[in-house]
Parts: sequence; structure tokens; C-alpha cells
Amino acid sequence: MKTKMNKTLEYYLSLPYTIELTPDEDGYWFAEIRLLPGCMTQGRSRVEALEMLDEAKTLWLETAIEEGMTIPEPAKIKSA
Repeated sequence: MKTKMNKTLEYYLSLPYTIELTPDEDGYWFAEIRLLPGCMTQGRSRVEALEMLDEAKTLWLETAIEEGMTIPEPAKIKSA
């Protein structure tokens, strides 16, 4: 689902974006948020990759807000 730009950075940072972590052949970890195109990084460990992805996500969202881009949001899960 995509939304218009009337929400804050804090709102987007609070959303549960799915993170994909993949170990690389050289021992590094690749991390990305596919819902945010180009939001990816790598680290020497899972922890480092996740920390760097948090920073990449913040920068990605700040840029999108400043540029007036449409920011995709994770689908809401219906509770039973």
C-alpha cells in the first residue's frame, strides 16, 4: 500500500518493515528492505548489518519525505 506525504519520519520509522538478511560468501551480511527500493547495506556481522540498515532506512525515509515521494507502507495484518 502506498500513501501520500502527510506523515512524519517518526511515523514511518515506527512501521514494521520486513528486513531481509542474507549471509555472503565472504562472511559479510547483506541487509535490505525490499519495500523501500535501494534501501540496503552490508556489515561484518548480523548485528552490524542491522545497525547500518537502521541508518540507511532513516536516510532513505528522510530523502523521500524531502523529495515528496510516495512512501510504501507494510501491509497491515488483520487480527483474529
